[in-house]
Amino acid sequence: MTFNTISVIGLGYIGLPTAAVIASRRKPVIGVDISQRTVDTINRGEIHIVEPELDMVVHGAVHEGYLRATTTPEPADAFLIAVPTPFKREEGREHVPDLTYIRAASQSIAPVLKKGDLVILESTSPVGATESMEAWLAEARPDLTFPSQQGEASDIRLAHCPERVLPGHVVRELVDNDRVIGGMTPRCSEAACALYQLFVQGECITTTARTAEMAKLTENSFRDVNIAFANELSIICDKLDINVWELIRLANRHPRVNILQPGPGVGGHCIAVDPWFIVSETPEQARLIRTAREVNDGKPEWVIDKVNQAVGQLLGQHPDRTARDVTVACLGLAFKPDIDDLRESPALAITQSLKAQLPGKLMVVEPNIEALPASLEGAKLTSIDTALSEADIIVLLVDHKAFKKIGRERLDGHYLVDTRGVWTGQIRRRTDSGVMEPA
Repeated sequence: MTFNTISVIGLGYIGLPTAAVIASRRKPVIGVDISQRTVDTINRGEIHIVEPELDMVVHGAVHEGYLRATTTPEPADAFLIAVPTPFKREEGREHVPDLTYIRAASQSIAPVLKKGDLVILESTSPVGATESMEAWLAEARPDLTFPSQQGEASDIRLAHCPERVLPGHVVRELVDNDRVIGGMTPRCSEAACALYQLFVQGECITTTARTAEMAKLTENSFRDVNIAFANELSIICDKLDINVWELIRLANRHPRVNILQPGPGVGGHCIAVDPWFIVSETPEQARLIRTAREVNDGKPEWVIDKVNQAVGQLLGQHPDRTARDVTVACLGLAFKPDIDDLRESPALAITQSLKAQLPGKLMVVEPNIEALPASLEGAKLTSIDTALSEADIIVLLVDHKAFKKIGRERLDGHYLVDTRGVWTGQIRRRTDSGVMEPA
C-alpha cells in the first residue's frame, strides 16, 4: 500500500515524536492539534515538550518540508489518532474510560476520508474502543463502507496499534520496539503493518483489534502489580525495621525473581491509568489488578505521613520552634526521572497535599520545568542549592540525575524522607518512623 501523505491527530508526548520520526523518513506528514500554540511552535521547528533528541528530529523534518502542523485535518492516505483517554465519573463509578477525545478526533477526520484510507487508533484504550471509533466514522460518513459492514472489501481500513515507549527514550523506542497491530480484518492489519514498516525496525506482529487493545493494558497492569508488591514491601519493611532496598537487592539475586523498586506511588499516562480500563470493564474478575492499583494509589498518603513524622521529630528536638518555622523542600514533581511530564504524578499529588497541610514554607525543586502548576500557588520553585541551604526537611520524590549527584556532606543537618532509595542506607541512622535523622 502506498502512503503519499500521513496525518497524525494529536501532537503530544506520543503523537509529535511519531509524526517527526515518520517525517524523518522523508514521508510528508500533517500533524493536527487543537492547540494553536502547539501548532505554531512545531511550525517554527521547535517542540513544546521535553524529550531527548526530539528537538533535532522535529527541527530537521520541519525545515526540510516533511512535517507541517495545523488545527484542521486535511486529506491524507493514513490517519494515526494519538489523543488522550482520561477518566470520568459515571453513575457513581470512578475511573470510567472517557473516549470523548477519540470521538472528537474521529469526527474531525471523517469529512476528509476517502476510499482506500487507513485509520489507526494509537491511544491507549479500553477493549472495544476501535469498534466505537468505527461506529463514529460510519455514522459521519454513510457514503463509505467499513470493516464491520463489508469485511475485507471495505472502503476504509481500521486498526489499533498501541504505543509502547518509555518517556525519555521515545524517539529510539518508536523505531526499535516491536509493534502489536490489531486490524479489524486481516487486510486492515496488512495495511497498518505496511505503514509502521516505514519506520519501525522491530517486528510488526498482527492480531485482532480487541487483543491489541488488551495487550497494552495487560503490559502495564503487570508492571503495576509488580510495583505494588514492591510498595507494599516497603511499608512492611518500615514496620519491621528492615531496609527494603537491601532486601530487594538480595531477593533479586534469585534467578527467577525480579522485584521492581518501590517509590512514592505510580504516575504517568500508562501504568497509573491502564489497569483501571480493565477493572472498569470487568470489575468482578479484576480483583488482583484492582488491589494493586489501590496499593499504589495509597502510597502517597504513607509518604505524607512520613513527612509529618519528620516535622514532629524536628519540633520535639527544638521545643522553641513551631510548625510555621519548619521549611520543607520537595525534590521532583515529574512522574519519572529526567522528564517534564507531570501527568498522574504521585510526586505532584504529595507536594500539593503538603502545601495544603503544612503551615510552614514549602520549596519545590524540579529542574525540568520553568514554572509551578497553578495547584501549587504559594509554593516556591527553587534551585537545589537554595533548597539544601534553607530547608529543614528534604523529601526526595523523583530520582532525577541532578539529585543523585548531591554529595553526602551536603545533606548533613537535614531530616530526609527518601522515597526512591537514593540516600537510604548510605547515611543517617534510621528511626522507628522511617525518617532519617540529622547527624
